[in-house]
Amino acid sequence: MADDMEKTLDITPFDRLQIVRHKNRPTIRDYLPLIFTDFYEFHGDRLFGDDGAILGGVGRFHGMPVTVIAEVKGRDIYENKNSNFAMPHPEGYRKALRLARQAEKFHRPVICFIDTPGAFCGVAAEKRGQGEAIAKNLAEFMTLKTPVISIVLGEGGSGGALALGVCDELAMLENASYSVISPRGFASILWKDATREEEACNIMRITAEDAVALGVAEAIIPEPDGGAHNDPETTAENISEFLAKSLNNKIAKNIDLLLNERYNKFRKIGEFTE
Repeated sequence: MADDMEKTLDITPFDRLQIVRHKNRPTIRDYLPLIFTDFYEFHGDRLFGDDGAILGGVGRFHGMPVTVIAEVKGRDIYENKNSNFAMPHPEGYRKALRLARQAEKFHRPVICFIDTPGAFCGVAAEKRGQGEAIAKNLAEFMTLKTPVISIVLGEGGSGGALALGVCDELAMLENASYSVISPRGFASILWKDATREEEACNIMRITAEDAVALGVAEAIIPEPDGGAHNDPETTAENISEFLAKSLNNKIAKNIDLLLNERYNKFRKIGEFTE
């Protein structure tokens, strides 16, 4: 079983996917009290409503005021219903952007936690402008005049993840994945056979190691043997250690330099030579 695996060099991407889908894997609601203090949650996008798939608010990290924006996974059917199985609607992304703009105004760093199979693709979400909401986040986070750090906690799927992935530094938990489409969706489109999900997963290059090698992510945050669910406190300590180092580095920079580096970070993704 994937949840009983010890960390080895030959663990497959599909094995890692099973680890991040473990029913007891910690979610942002587990990490919040372990990493931040004085957290106060905000609600609503001021346009339509509140989206339970995205949590946002203000807290303190080592005494420093920060804005936290996170995608929310549930552990049981009731939590998943409340968070729409971590698939945000347009109002979730608009809430995230509202809080990001507020953070810019008050000079607070923004810390994003990504954990979604993808944005919700229902008719209602499309009617309310799902694509526009994601695109606006991509554009505005690129020029946000405050440090932005993003961490992939589990699944980082498609535009649903990328909407919170435009940042100065992207880190992934050791078993996390980051991809343009889910392996099942990949198999369904390429081979017209969703049962080939494992085969697709193993060739898509969606692991943290792949993301760092391709220049998509900058850091890998270690997990305990077998996955974060085996020791959430240690995982939270590892996340805190990364955040402390990253925030200190980004806050010390001139904002114009920071924005230029953010722009160049994304311009370099996908470079190739023939």
